Amino acid sequence: MNGMRQDENWKGRAIFAGGVFGALFGVGVAYLLTQRAEREGGQLKLGAGEGIRLGLLLLGLMKSVSELGRGS
Repeated sequence: MNGMRQDENWKGRAIFAGGVFGALFGVGVAYLLTQRAEREGGQLKLGAGEGIRLGLLLLGLMKSVSELGRGS
């Protein structure tokens, strides 16, 4: 019976862990971007091209993560 409850909770734990990881990753990226802006002596400036490039990079990362655990 306890094994059944454990099987029901794995999705929630996975989503929670992914959310925590994503939040920490996002804070880290924001920190790095603000540090770069301070070194360059100005405010953070992300152009449309950089935003699109970053978005595509994140989509590629998500695709790679979704394929983890699959057999060759």
